[in-house]
Formats: sequence, structure tokens, C-alpha cells
Amino acid sequence: MTQLHDTNYRGFASDNYAGAHPEVLAAITEANGGHQVAYGEDVYTAKLQAVMKQHFGERAEAFPVFNGTGANVTALTSLLPRWGAVVATSTAHIHTDENGAPERISGLKLLTVHTPDGKLTPALIDEEAWGWGDEHRAQPLAVSITQTTELGTLYTVDEVRAIADHVHSRGMALHMDGARVSNAAAALGVGFREFTTDAGVDILSFGGTKNGLLYGEAVVVLNPDVSDGLIYLRKLNMQLASKMRFVSAQLIALLTDDLWRRSASHANDMAARLRGALEGVDGLTFTQRTQANAVFAVLPAGVADRLRQNFRFYDWNPATREVRWMTAFDTTEGDIDAFVAAVRAELGA
Repeated sequence: MTQLHDTNYRGFASDNYAGAHPEVLAAITEANGGHQVAYGEDVYTAKLQAVMKQHFGERAEAFPVFNGTGANVTALTSLLPRWGAVVATSTAHIHTDENGAPERISGLKLLTVHTPDGKLTPALIDEEAWGWGDEHRAQPLAVSITQTTELGTLYTVDEVRAIADHVHSRGMALHMDGARVSNAAAALGVGFREFTTDAGVDILSFGGTKNGLLYGEAVVVLNPDVSDGLIYLRKLNMQLASKMRFVSAQLIALLTDDLWRRSASHANDMAARLRGALEGVDGLTFTQRTQANAVFAVLPAGVADRLRQNFRFYDWNPATREVRWMTAFDTTEGDIDAFVAAVRAELGA
């Protein structure tokens, strides 16, 4: 097929815009050929279980799925009865960007809390964690946090542990939406286990697509005592891949030879380069800390639209002219420098 796009084009709208990492594509090729048993009874999915245990502990069990929404919905469904509710931030992806899938598919209730930086705390959780035994209220039985958050901020190991201890003391389970979990681990300078299994997270949506996979995520059960029925729920939620070996092979590649860290660290570094090059420029205000691969800023009226003629990115809040710039594993220093020059020119810097 004739190539239809300009491979030199770079945008800053989402790390989903990037293609697949060459090492991931090579893993797909290596997994191809011959026959393997379908629906997860293949050698690659078996190998993935061993790899996940290396990263998350011996009790970890991985369920490869197609996408992040599927991972979140399936994970949360496994934690809750029909009358259960989930406490999350008002900016959480499960609340703002999944088209009601948790409510429509799982029938669960989302209890959202406003936060200034996309992060929950024990005190904020308690704004909605109440009413147990009240037959008129959906029962808050789980909490969902996002690492890194939708606002690009980061939970420390101690912050996750404090939330987990608080949640468990109230008989609730803790889910982590890890769409950018690799960026978080790279930024924290630790492995995955330190801020998931060891910090008390019960179940994780492990992200791959935003860090170089062609497609594919995984639900990783860290505490089997609180999750039930995933072997059935994955199919029920239309997330059971028949040729699962190709999802598993990608995840194995990501988790081998530190590819996840190399890719995520680079994306984080490019965001830091972008932020650093624009610090102090008149007319531009940063709205959140840049802790991973996201930069949030407010621009003067009209500037964003003019920049978008050459660089795609999203308005985060059109009312306040807040924008979001994302970097990816394949963002180059040249990409950043070209964008910075365009922004500075628009602002007369």
C-alpha cells in the first residue's frame, strides 16, 4: 500500500498519535507464523504471566485486553456488586472520556470529587465515601486513581500507600488507571511494584498503547482476594482477543530490556525540555506541574488556533484558553525546538 501520511509530521495532542515502537513491531513479527491456540492459550500469553509476576509479584495475574476503556471497565466490574459505586476525581478518564461506559456497561455509579491537580487524598475520598448501609445510596466500595493523572501530575509512593491504607480501612478496594503507568515509574525512578503491589493497589489497568504499543493494555490483578470473575467479564465486555498472542507479545516486548522505561523516560524528558524552553515567556502561564509527559498552559486569545495550523494539540478548557501538550516516545529534540520557536514567535518572545 502507498504510504498516505507525512512521517515527518509531529503533533502534541496525544501520545496516542505516535506509531508503534520498532521493537514492538519486531515482537509482533516474531510472534507471527504457524498456529497457536486462540483466546489466550498460547505460549506468548503464558510467558506474559511470568513477566508480569517479575514486575508485580507472584500473586499478579494479567488479562490482556484491547484498550484502556476496556481495561478500566472490566477491572472495576470485577471489584463491585451491582449496587457498588466508585470514588474518582471529576477529571478522571472513567468519568470524562469513556462515554459513560462504566455506568452503561457495568451499571456502576461514579462518585466524583473536584481536585485542583487531578489527585485524590484520603480527605477528598471521604467527601463521597459515606452512606454504607443506606439503601437509597449507591455503596462506595472502590476508589479509582490515575497514575499519572489526567492533569499530568504524579502520585508519590507514599501518597498511593496512604490512599490504599485509608481505602482498605473502610472496606473498599483500590483501582489504578495506569494508562501512563510507565511514565509514572520513570518519573519516580522506581519499578512498577513499589507504587502498585507494595503500596496496596488491588487492581491495575496497565497501559501500553500510549508508550509504543500498536494496540493493547492489560488488567493486572494484584490482590486476587478482592477481584472476581475476570475470566468471564473480559469476554462479556468484548475484550477477549482471539489472536491474543499478538497483544501478549507486544506487552512482553515493552516489559523486556527496559523498553518501557527507555520510551517513557524519553517522553518525560521531552516534556521537561518543552516546559524549560518556555518558562518565563510573557503571555504564557503554566497551570500544572510538569511531572511526566504532559504540559498544561494558558495562551492569549487566538494564539492556540494559529499554532494549530502547523501543530495539532487540544484545548483542555476552552473557557480559560488552557491547552494540553503531550510528548511521546518518538518526540525528538528537533520537534520540541520547532514548536517552541513557533510559540515564542506568536508571543513576541
